[in-house]
Amino acid sequence: MESFLHHPAPVAPGSRTIRFEGATHGSAISFFLVDYDPGKGPPLHAHPYSETWTVRRGEAEFTVGANKVRARKGDVVVGPPGVPHKFVNVGKGRLEAMCIHASDRIIQTNLDEG
Repeated sequence: MESFLHHPAPVAPGSRTIRFEGATHGSAISFFLVDYDPGKGPPLHAHPYSETWTVRRGEAEFTVGANKVRARKGDVVVGPPGVPHKFVNVGKGRLEAMCIHASDRIIQTNLDEG
């Protein structure tokens, strides 16, 4: 099945983040194209599959399990299945990244940070 999406809609009004769920389009992967202002990012969460991030613009601090790493344009970070993770824009400008889910459906469990 061929599928073409021309400028998919953001996940919510006022958001610049786009969600692509592979199952809808015959693809084995899903992803978010995120675009966050400084200080912003997703909450701590986990997936039953790996997630791979590639930073396209800006700088982020990723927390994957007990590890923290800073990533800039061109860097790639991988989180293993089941490991809690999050990231935040630590740069002065916008953060653009692709969050690749190794699944045709996005399955996410949000976690308490306490």
